[in-house]
Amino acid sequence: MATQTNSNGLVEKEKRSFELFGMPWYFFIIFSAVVLIATYLGKLPKGMIGAFPLMIVVGTLFWLIGDNAPIIKTFLGGGAIVVIFGSAALNTFKILPEAAVKIIDNFEVAEGFLDFYIAALITGSIMGMNRKLLIRAAVRYLPAVLGGVVVALGLAALAAVLIGYKEGPRGAVLFVALPIMGGGMGAGAVPLSKIFGEGMGREAGEMLSMMIPAVALGNALAIVAGGLLNRIGKVKTSLTGGTGVNAQLLLVQGTIADELKIDPVYQKARDSLSLVQMGAGLFIATTFFALGAVINKFVPTIHSYAWMILSVAFVKALGILPQKFEICCYQWYQFVMTNLTAVLLVGIGISYTNLNQIALAFTPQYLILVFVTVLGAILGSGIVGRLVGFYPIDSAITAGLCMANMGGTGDVAVLSASKRMELMPFAQISSRIGGAFILILSSVILQILFH
Repeated sequence: MATQTNSNGLVEKEKRSFELFGMPWYFFIIFSAVVLIATYLGKLPKGMIGAFPLMIVVGTLFWLIGDNAPIIKTFLGGGAIVVIFGSAALNTFKILPEAAVKIIDNFEVAEGFLDFYIAALITGSIMGMNRKLLIRAAVRYLPAVLGGVVVALGLAALAAVLIGYKEGPRGAVLFVALPIMGGGMGAGAVPLSKIFGEGMGREAGEMLSMMIPAVALGNALAIVAGGLLNRIGKVKTSLTGGTGVNAQLLLVQGTIADELKIDPVYQKARDSLSLVQMGAGLFIATTFFALGAVINKFVPTIHSYAWMILSVAFVKALGILPQKFEICCYQWYQFVMTNLTAVLLVGIGISYTNLNQIALAFTPQYLILVFVTVLGAILGSGIVGRLVGFYPIDSAITAGLCMANMGGTGDVAVLSASKRMELMPFAQISSRIGGAFILILSSVILQILFH
């Protein structure tokens, strides 16, 4: 509810109506009605001009449901999960006309909307980081992340052997452990499914349908585990640096969190939105995507996504790109994330998600694999974190659970459950750099296993 000053100088409260996709709900309903009428009359235009409005309608409504469903919003990823499964249901149960499904599928896959989104996500998220944060991550924090990943993958493979998982230890690592540790849906499971599909000669949709349950369940377990680790820390105080404003990761006195925060002047410039800068960010992001494809041409053993990540990180770490253009990338990324995430997930639900395959994946064996993966993330990052000078509980939460959750929203949920929001800069490393590392690692693992 906003405030305004009347003619008498008195402050009044201005009632603001409920909004959907940046507009009052009744305008959204009117526009949505037009789109749906066109859809069911078979008059929805082909290409992105028809796909965009329909995907906005579907994505916005499903996201609203997910963000207000108690258990789903708290433990299963909220709107993102409902958009994916809801959109998949529209296709599976033939609720959407076949012509509309083809328009969305073509836009998402053939016309490259998925790649367009991923280019903005990777370039903007890395370019928008504190440079010291990026460099510091490689020195001390990444070993803790790596420890969690190695133990998580190892336990998943071992458990697969012990319980006789039908896909074997290789399948447990590729379809359960890696997606859980991959940084969520848009930056994790989705690009992973494309990497695996190309590397294994299988459909990306088939890969993603096997990964989605793992991502959702892993996120739920990570949030619950965050709360449990907080309770353990209250009993064994020597294992943690504290909670709330006193939360710290390093065993030595003080914390480097303040040093790793975004500079206020840079923050202000970054948040001063410019249409011209966003256009430059679009150009830079798509160029980095093209650069990844060029390098992949000469070194095909590593996927073009991974080369794009390495290129962006290299340029950011060395400060090659002027700060003005880093801001351009960040602003474009923010625009895409804010407005097009639900749109992308509708396409993922329709083009890549097979509900029948997902139903088959939900077995006791699958649940065990998800559990041991999250447990491995906790143990590996906690133990290695202690060896490099971190409090083990805080390392397990940030370097472990913030790898196993669903990206940014998962970070907030896990740190809230563990009462450690002050450690967000470290969780940011896990979600961004750690997730990117998983994509690179996956390319290498595929080469080892299938070539």
